[in-house]
Amino acid sequence: MTSFDYDLVVIGAGSGGLRAARIAASHGARVAIAEEYRIGGTCVIRGCVPKKLLVYASRFHGDFEDAKGFGWTLTGAQFDWPTLIANKDIEIARLEAAYRSTLDRWKVETFASRAVVTGPNSVKLITPGREISTRYILVATGGHPELSGTTPGHQLAITSNEAFHLKRQPKRILIAGGGYIAAEFAGIFAGLGTDTTLLYRGDQILRGFDQDLRDDVSAAMRARGVKIVTGHTIAGIAKTRDELTATLSDGRTLHVDEVMYAIGRKPNTKGLGLETAGVELTPRGAVVVDQQSRSTVASIYAVGDVTDRIALTPVAIREGHAFADTVFGKKTSHADHTLIPTAVFTEPEIGTIGLTEAQARILYGAVDIYKTRFRPMKYVLAGRDERMLMKLIVDPVSDKVVGCHVLGPDAAEIVQMAAIAMKMGATKQDFDSTMALHPSAAEELVTMRDKWVPPAI
Repeated sequence: MTSFDYDLVVIGAGSGGLRAARIAASHGARVAIAEEYRIGGTCVIRGCVPKKLLVYASRFHGDFEDAKGFGWTLTGAQFDWPTLIANKDIEIARLEAAYRSTLDRWKVETFASRAVVTGPNSVKLITPGREISTRYILVATGGHPELSGTTPGHQLAITSNEAFHLKRQPKRILIAGGGYIAAEFAGIFAGLGTDTTLLYRGDQILRGFDQDLRDDVSAAMRARGVKIVTGHTIAGIAKTRDELTATLSDGRTLHVDEVMYAIGRKPNTKGLGLETAGVELTPRGAVVVDQQSRSTVASIYAVGDVTDRIALTPVAIREGHAFADTVFGKKTSHADHTLIPTAVFTEPEIGTIGLTEAQARILYGAVDIYKTRFRPMKYVLAGRDERMLMKLIVDPVSDKVVGCHVLGPDAAEIVQMAAIAMKMGATKQDFDSTMALHPSAAEELVTMRDKWVPPAI
């Protein structure tokens, strides 16, 4: 019988890799994990967690304004970027230490090194130059931000990675992109007082989301001071004295302190040796896997963003857990990629699950739409003229709720609860028979009775 140094070597200590390592170890496997940067991966170190902390910081500006309507007098409030970044770094370090402690507790050996696959059952640790053997390899290296490499001056731009470590807050910023990261950072910087321009090549930001969400959040962001420019791209970036000059595709120029690209992410597979080991990759460099996250090489698996399936932290965690249960726990399992709730922490916030209206009409033909727009109670005394959107999409044949879309305060919290009901197959009648919790915004989800009828043209 062949002897291996380890039962499992995980490459990448992000959300998916960490969960897989811990669960595999709990099943009795001898596990090692290699990470060339920091324990925690994209989400914890340079993604969801620090971003949400910055989102919280950016919301205080609006909260201070709203407080006036409730009788509060606030004077002298000032924001200090270095304090925010320093406190954010302290929290990230605490989380990293907690993850490291968990690995130690489960006796997972950790290597602070880049790792390269040298064969179906072998991995080379670059820093010590040591090769180790393993029964299984799990690739969980995540992704990295894309830069527009053909644009003149692109090297002068930053990505979300660098945005978390800026020494000073930019007074003016141009953000290129129209997805989660671009829209969220536009809200962060605008909320903190930065003159913010969001540039997107398409006709409306947040492609792939329900059209009502896209239109309403775009209007609300503009009302909150974000300048949204659509239909154009960056043609070039140049440094002029102490500022950057960005030339747009229509010839206009913008003078800013920072240009940030948020135009997508690509799987981290370059230089990992996967092709040499016989692992098939997609044209974008993602690892091709089956339902159990197994690659085209029987002993090599991959989970998370590196597979280019659904790039969300909870998905990577579920995939990593399912892998460990299947391979080491004798419990065949796989991550269910249907009905996944997601949030966009723009200002206002988006929470969504299921089909968009356009997708539902393609799938079902006729659909029933229930939606409402209203001003949240908090905004009445605050004098803020911003509407919340709630929308349910229903299959008229089965009466099942197949889409739930919310825009407004606490949208993510609301949709997480709605996701449980939808995962259980809840119908519109189930929503209707649920007693409302009053006064709350979420009660609108169970009190909408009238089908939406498109206005006559």
